[in-house]
Amino acid sequence: MTGGNTYHYTYHYTYRIERERLQIELIRELDFEELQVEEVEEDSSEDDDDDLAAFRVTSQSHTRLSDNLGADELIFNPDVASLHTYLGEVEDTQNRIASVDGGTVLKLPLFYLEGVVLFPESTLPLRIIQSSFLAAVERALNQTNAPCTIGVIRVYREGHQFKYATVGTTAEIRQYRRLSDGSFNVITRGQQRFRLKRRWTDVEGFPCGEVHIVDEDVPSRTPRDAFGKLVPISNLRDRSDSSEMSIFTPHRDTDEQQSQANSEESFESGLTLSEKRLHYSALDSIMDDWTSVDDDQVVSTSNIQSSASHSYSSKSIGCSGQDDKNVSANGKIPVSQRKDQKHYRLTSFREKTDLNRFRMAPRAFWPFWVYRMYDSYHLAQRAADLWKQIVGVPNMEAVVNKPDILSFFIASKIPVSESIRQELLEIDGVSYRLHREIELLESFDRVRCKHCQTVIARRSDMLIISNDGPLGAYVNPHGYVHEIMTFYKANDIALRGRPVLKDSWFPGYAWTIANCATCETQLGWLFTAANKKLKPSSFWAVRSSQVADDMR
Repeated sequence: MTGGNTYHYTYHYTYRIERERLQIELIRELDFEELQVEEVEEDSSEDDDDDLAAFRVTSQSHTRLSDNLGADELIFNPDVASLHTYLGEVEDTQNRIASVDGGTVLKLPLFYLEGVVLFPESTLPLRIIQSSFLAAVERALNQTNAPCTIGVIRVYREGHQFKYATVGTTAEIRQYRRLSDGSFNVITRGQQRFRLKRRWTDVEGFPCGEVHIVDEDVPSRTPRDAFGKLVPISNLRDRSDSSEMSIFTPHRDTDEQQSQANSEESFESGLTLSEKRLHYSALDSIMDDWTSVDDDQVVSTSNIQSSASHSYSSKSIGCSGQDDKNVSANGKIPVSQRKDQKHYRLTSFREKTDLNRFRMAPRAFWPFWVYRMYDSYHLAQRAADLWKQIVGVPNMEAVVNKPDILSFFIASKIPVSESIRQELLEIDGVSYRLHREIELLESFDRVRCKHCQTVIARRSDMLIISNDGPLGAYVNPHGYVHEIMTFYKANDIALRGRPVLKDSWFPGYAWTIANCATCETQLGWLFTAANKKLKPSSFWAVRSSQVADDMR
């Protein structure tokens, strides 16, 4: 994304700070001695705690807060989770830059993160402990070409080897805190996609890379790159003609018509002379296909216009209605005669037909629905509607008119495997990324263990515990970043160890390690409320790196 397309999601601290402080204080006042963790049965789906209904998110309902809570009950504030309060107080950095021009080549400190895919505008918390990476943060904070900027690359395992992705995202250090032991707590924000050109190890021991910032495409309603300069136009000045136009194009509802009219109303008036000739030539070719017999001769727009005064003869249009004197001895119509006949046919067709009807007809040799497949704004609305139906939070209406931002936001929060999200990151083109996201939203139904394919959760089990959405990144005290998706119910899970309150990502909740009961792989954690007054009483956090690509 370049300057004009950069859109920042900022935390509204002024308006939220008092509410969040009150929330945390109330949570801390709970009596932690009341903590009790119940054993989880594999088939406990029918015996879920009724209190969880306040947070359940299904395809039919997206209610997060219950009106039926008792006066002494406290529901978890999803704003708190998105602030990463477990990192403590942090300070804002200075002299940041929002973005650089697409195509720019930068040399940046690189952070290789296993199990993490960073997208533009996504939050990434970091805990920096190793001396080499502490030097990397110091370098980033003080570098002049891209101050407060690092590069984030996904690393993954294939057998016993590590593989490095070639497409990553720059991350701007927004806030940081230097601890007494010299380590850093850092909150970064994804900025721009890049392609890794080369990488090396700096003399101070941390990875560096030369990166090429991706020049993102501008969202458009017409696929100019795919279909050339012959652009479709649907000018709906006369809505009463919609029934007539239905023979040329699929039926569309009023909202779609209004959207198309607003975006392309001035199409023809904005064409240059050469573009108009090209445009009308395409239209003539279409009419030629509908009216002509077998004839390979091409009739130009100028010829059609110059023959407008010719009379129309019914004998010149049908193969069975030929006059004998127009047929040569070998039974074929002379080329000159066929050319005249075509002139008459096309002239009559244009004279007798209201060309406003063709504003909905296929132009540039492609039907209307083909262009809608690559209409970024139309696809953005479809994706936002699906998100609202299936996920619900956060609301996408604020960015539905910014398809590039919306496509990255959905990609960063959609609860699918990390490899699929890396695939989304590597897609060039807003419309292509939105197409893939729509496909994923429509097909997403089950969450399976990556190693044994056991179904551990379903779409209807999703729980929105953070205002950021159903998937987010969190860092533990040892510096490992985990992207987790949250559910109010999970199956075939075995717990290991006792609940621990220390270093919890969610204030007021204790965490317990959760393994797949079939293959014993660590899938994530069970978070349990430290006090029965706090709702929901428990929820599951599943690591996206341990989720299979098959979501059906």
